[in-house]
Amino acid sequence: MSSKQTYILAIDQGTTGTTCALISGKDFSFIGKRTVEFPQHFPTPGEVEHNLDEIWESVRKAATLLLKKMEVKSNQITAIGITNQRETIAAIHKQSGKALGPAIVWQDRRTTNYCNQLISEGKDKLIKEKTGLTTDPYFSGTKIKWLLENRPEVKRALQENNALFGTIDAFLLYRLTSGEVFATDITNASRYLLMNIKSGEWDNELLSLFGIDPKTLPEIKDTFSSFGKTKGLDFLPDGIPITCLFGDQQSALFGQQGIEKGDIKCTYGTGAFMLMNTGSDLIYSNSGLLTTVAYRHQGKTAYALEGSSYIAGAAIQWMRDQLKVITTSAEIEVLAKSASSNEEMEHLLFLPFFSGIGSPYWFSHAKGAILGITRDTTRTHLARACLEGVALSVNDLMHAFAHDLKYPISAISVDGGASINNLLMEMQASISKTPITRPQVIETTAYGAALGAAIGIGALNFSDIKGYWKEDRTFRPSSNRELMSYYERKISMWKESIERLFLKKSLSTPAHSNS
Repeated sequence: MSSKQTYILAIDQGTTGTTCALISGKDFSFIGKRTVEFPQHFPTPGEVEHNLDEIWESVRKAATLLLKKMEVKSNQITAIGITNQRETIAAIHKQSGKALGPAIVWQDRRTTNYCNQLISEGKDKLIKEKTGLTTDPYFSGTKIKWLLENRPEVKRALQENNALFGTIDAFLLYRLTSGEVFATDITNASRYLLMNIKSGEWDNELLSLFGIDPKTLPEIKDTFSSFGKTKGLDFLPDGIPITCLFGDQQSALFGQQGIEKGDIKCTYGTGAFMLMNTGSDLIYSNSGLLTTVAYRHQGKTAYALEGSSYIAGAAIQWMRDQLKVITTSAEIEVLAKSASSNEEMEHLLFLPFFSGIGSPYWFSHAKGAILGITRDTTRTHLARACLEGVALSVNDLMHAFAHDLKYPISAISVDGGASINNLLMEMQASISKTPITRPQVIETTAYGAALGAAIGIGALNFSDIKGYWKEDRTFRPSSNRELMSYYERKISMWKESIERLFLKKSLSTPAHSNS
């Protein structure tokens, strides 16, 4: 590529891998990407950890391989945007920048008992009012408290005034700037269970509740801002401005050009996350959704409603890595298509609750289950049931949105790695009776961070990003009455199974209808 061309680099640090992407610094088109996976660690059932050095190496490797692949020199990069898995907490030594043990991942459930204690004490109402979030192990605050109480190296660093706690964006920023900047943006900060969603600042009452010193937390800044410059790296030159930090789901909404009130998207990544921009309206859900921040631009905050399903693409990975039903994630579509008989699938149900249930039920003790297996069940049936389970969980999110908004969702934009699965998208459209539109660039999380970085350096006007979204395909509900009737029965079976297995409703409790 021409040495005169300039580029913006996006670092998308996710749960199972890091994707680095380039967009043109001239027309802001998507140029290319490179992904490097890294391992997850599961010390005991319910615990999920990341090695921060493995994360850092994945960032370094992905950026290096991308530049080589695209024949771009590092001095052609004019800005960097960072987007990241949210809620995952890193403990960092302030002086050395080294990790104080593994990061606790957003999927980790080790603080379930503490959350239940807070709920029994009635603190959940205070937490929801101040943060917009439910009291659940998903969020960062209880993870930090656990680190303070249980990790010796954290205790020592705290005594020495050398402990810092931050989400992955703050950790990467600290490393990229050689320890000069420790900050986060408001979208990530809104997931700590410690930020007052109305003021956009750390809340003293919540800090006191969790026993956390604000000096150990990152500074909260606008999403599009000056976050320092690269320094002392062996894969990027000094002086590249970092001008955007973005929680991954908010970045995906932005990458879908979701800057207007009512814009809605669902990302199918490790989990499935549905966000709607609610503008300046701070809406508290009555249906198990979260109130969060979409972004803050020039001091003005846009809010969002969010539905969180913990497992989506991770269910496909489980089929690949643990059950060995498939050898690549892409194979599941072909395999699932071969289970074409609805009659064979009628009583088979896949409940992908490996990390508990998020929205709308918020039941952290739930475990995954496959119901209705017989001796005739084959890997093809399991593959289709897996995809149906993902679509059914997203359908719950859609119904929660419809309940809060008082009107059904008329259409939704999708993105993320699993959205490339046409069969899954067809299932989703039919199960939810909603058109599903997929853009040409499904890496909208990385794209959102790159566009945000362009805004951060003043190369792109905020209002102009609507022109960069292009449709790939729209999936519509099936016109096959037999198939739609089958999905209606599956929805009833899904709701009834959740009630009986996890919500402890009576066996005589009728299943909810899909209305």
